[in-house]
Amino acid sequence: MDFDWNNPVFEIPETLSSKDIEESFEDPFAVKLLPDSPRFSKQARFFNLGRSISGKSVFSYYKANGKSIRVIYSRPFVAEEKYLYLRKFNESLQQ
Repeated sequence: MDFDWNNPVFEIPETLSSKDIEESFEDPFAVKLLPDSPRFSKQARFFNLGRSISGKSVFSYYKANGKSIRVIYSRPFVAEEKYLYLRKFNESLQQ
C-alpha cells in the first residue's frame, strides 16, 4: 500500500521520520486494532503498533481506503503499548 503524505494533519515527532512510520506498518509482528469506541465508528479508522527497521517503536492512528494509508497521528510507544506489542510478539514466537 502507498502512504498519503499530502498535507499531513499532524507534526511528525522529532524522534520519528515518515520512513520509520511506514516501516512500522511493514513489521511482521505489528499489532493492528480497530477501535471499539463509538466516536470512531463514523469512519473506519485503525491503530497500528509496530517497529521500524531501526527498532523505533511507533504507535499510529490511521485510515485506509484499500489503496493508500493516511496517517492521522503517530508517536513513539507509551509503556502500555510497549507491553501489548511485546506480549503479542512473544505469543507469535511461541506458536
